[in-house]
Amino acid sequence: MYNFQQYRHIQAPGWSLGWTWAKKEVIWNMMGAQTTEQGDCSKFKAGIPHCCKKDPTVVDLLPGTPYNQQIANCCKGGVLNSWGQDPSNAVSSFQISVGSAGTTNKTVKMPKNFTLKAPGPGYTCGPAKVVKPTVFITNDKRRTTQAMMTWNITCTYSQFLAQKAPSCCVSLSSFYNDTVVNCPTCTCGCRNKTEPGSCVDPNSPHLASVVSASGKTANTPLVQCTSHMCPIRVHWHVKLNYKEYWRVKITITNFNYRMNYSQWNLVVQHPNLDNITQLFSFNYKSLNPYEGLNDTSMLWGVKFYNDFLSSAGSLGNVQSEILLRKDKSTFTFDKGWAFPRRIYFNGDNCVMPPPDAYPWLPNASSKLVFSLLSTVIATLASLLILLNQS
Repeated sequence: MYNFQQYRHIQAPGWSLGWTWAKKEVIWNMMGAQTTEQGDCSKFKAGIPHCCKKDPTVVDLLPGTPYNQQIANCCKGGVLNSWGQDPSNAVSSFQISVGSAGTTNKTVKMPKNFTLKAPGPGYTCGPAKVVKPTVFITNDKRRTTQAMMTWNITCTYSQFLAQKAPSCCVSLSSFYNDTVVNCPTCTCGCRNKTEPGSCVDPNSPHLASVVSASGKTANTPLVQCTSHMCPIRVHWHVKLNYKEYWRVKITITNFNYRMNYSQWNLVVQHPNLDNITQLFSFNYKSLNPYEGLNDTSMLWGVKFYNDFLSSAGSLGNVQSEILLRKDKSTFTFDKGWAFPRRIYFNGDNCVMPPPDAYPWLPNASSKLVFSLLSTVIATLASLLILLNQS
């Protein structure tokens, strides 16, 4: 199983893969994974199969599994990193021995109705397709063997199928305007005052007991009470302006008491990202979704420093600053140009504030009026002083 998604992980509790057998196949044994149910194997008197279900569901084994049950790229608890961030850990493998399936490529039939949960809904799998048989190389690199048959199944992800509401939002601020543009109200849901358990007040004296009591229930978020009710907020602050450069501070805050994010990543689209000079305490990789257009970057944490985003609380945030060189042909602070066009957190599209709410540069005409008033007041004050002295 390859996770070719550039910036979407398969997070804990991990993937589960299902299918429907074409005939009366059974799984005799497995290496590197297991089925969640054995099914009805009562017709077998000796040598009970691992699984007799018509529609088995397979899950990865956990880390620490005995070596005699492992194969390469197994036993990660179903967790796969994104291909763009860590391709060496974006692969998972398991091996099954199938009975009652036939012995030739004429009698073996492809399974159907493949499903992938990672860990929840969102993935849609196409039918299995026969492809060129896989070739295996022996350990001494001197011989190859060929599979009898190889099938490929492609599964695609849709955020709309995975969740009805967004999961993250963006807030904005700048050094040249006192306005802080918060995430839009009710971005990820509205605070339900009739149901006290819909969110958690961070100042509640019972916070610890509420979080510990609900921490083992489900993967549904238990979020801090906010106006936006999003599990994740990304804040973009235009911090400083230099002659040749400008600086941005990015802060990611976790408002979810039930979820930690290991190996998190952020994808940002902005026209000046082709001129990143220095990135402080984040890793960086340029993405080129369109040929000749380098305006998208993936950011992620430094290993053992800030690659782990803790659950909501005092430690539930990570931050960094980006120094960018100005492109004189395009750079401006006017009309919200300094703010990102789009942001993704762990592959999910984050909701941006409306463009007309962005912190814009102060109106030049108001500056001029203020300057003229200051000059008039200063002149009048000077005249009064002269009159008093005379």
